[in-house]
Amino acid sequence: MKTIPVEKNKEYIVEIIDQGCEGEGISKIDGYTIFIPGAIKGEKVKILIVKVNTSYAYGKIMQIILPAESRVENDCNTYKRCGGCNLRHIRYEDTLELKRNIVQNLVNKGLSQKIEVNKVIGMEKPFNYRNKAQYPVGYNKNGEIVTGIYAERTHDIIEIEECAIQQTISQRIAKWIIEYMKENHILAYNEKTTKGAIRHIVIKVGLHTKQIMCILVTNEKDIPKEKEMTRALLQEFKNIKTIVKNINTKNTNVILGKENKILYGNGYIEDKLGEYTFKISPLSFYQINPVQTEKLYNIAIESAKLTKKDTALDLYCGIGTIGIFASKEAQMVYGIEIVEQAIEDAKENAKINNVENIKFYCGDVEKVLDKIINENKTKPDVIFVDPPRKGLDGVTIQNILKYAPSRVVYISCNPATLVRDLKLLEEKYSINKIQPVDMFPYTSHVECVTVLQLKENS
Repeated sequence: MKTIPVEKNKEYIVEIIDQGCEGEGISKIDGYTIFIPGAIKGEKVKILIVKVNTSYAYGKIMQIILPAESRVENDCNTYKRCGGCNLRHIRYEDTLELKRNIVQNLVNKGLSQKIEVNKVIGMEKPFNYRNKAQYPVGYNKNGEIVTGIYAERTHDIIEIEECAIQQTISQRIAKWIIEYMKENHILAYNEKTTKGAIRHIVIKVGLHTKQIMCILVTNEKDIPKEKEMTRALLQEFKNIKTIVKNINTKNTNVILGKENKILYGNGYIEDKLGEYTFKISPLSFYQINPVQTEKLYNIAIESAKLTKKDTALDLYCGIGTIGIFASKEAQMVYGIEIVEQAIEDAKENAKINNVENIKFYCGDVEKVLDKIINENKTKPDVIFVDPPRKGLDGVTIQNILKYAPSRVVYISCNPATLVRDLKLLEEKYSINKIQPVDMFPYTSHVECVTVLQLKENS
């Protein structure tokens, strides 16, 4: 058995030779791999080994001996602890190239087809882009009520004075609620005792409409002084369109429960993407970065090369955003989504935008797809897929191969599962384009639009 060349709690000086999938630096000692968060390719650093496994270790930077040209001064006090922007130490333009390389490396290793990944489409102003904020509420070590963000890999709440990727108004509302709780002796939720009223504060903001939804996630059916708090909130923040109480009494890491009670307004907000208006409810999914989402969807629709003779399927359709974008170019669109509230919103969104050539189904993609095709006696010409991070399930991949649409447009938030799924599709499909879009600046996440064309012999 080969001897591990490093020891835990010992310091070493290393050179960073590459970047990992999470943006961490990679070094080697005698062929043994060390992952170092916060390090950049080309740097020389002194590290402390904090974890050792048989084939790799983790190191912590103690000193940067030779910094990379792309390293920038940290502009956030809590960046190192929260892990929300794990690339904040790298110049923005260089993060885009890093992300392209992550996707390209996965493609090179995982696919038979040789394809060059396009340059990542970035943001002109990569700040305050998140239209949804989720703030846990709890207690600090002094027993004071606080809100902020969980420290990386823990449930310790870091108080954030200012976050460069959240909407400023979201932070102001969360801080105001915490002060109101303190002044009126409203208890925060305690994970250990499972007692206390408010667990999370969730804020959704319409980037174009400026409408605001405030969701108070509560461990109790009734929040003390909830009517007074509602009135005071509306007095302080005029753009709040609706306030919703979401009841979650389970001992769980899931933020939102299934039960909503409207405290003010109609329980939803609206926002615009391109020429379309979308209704957003507390439980429905809406892309976090609308500026980049519009670019992403336009690329997806243009790449699909839809015609007025085409039938399109929008799998994992959410509140109908991609399908509604596609409806302008296609003859008919069918959308599938498992979340019932999202399907209700999707139907409403079609009405709001006067889109008549679209139909939505609620259920598991793998179960409903056959039903749509048999019920409507139609074969899809184009399939859009935008699955969660775990990627496509085996049944959906088999259905795509079985029905063999001439084009597949795969929108992915996880390059690893994207490449895994493309490997299963490339026997029948040529990969025309992989276009990354930077939906989450300063994080290691990258979204990709991949365009597949059915091979002639298939």
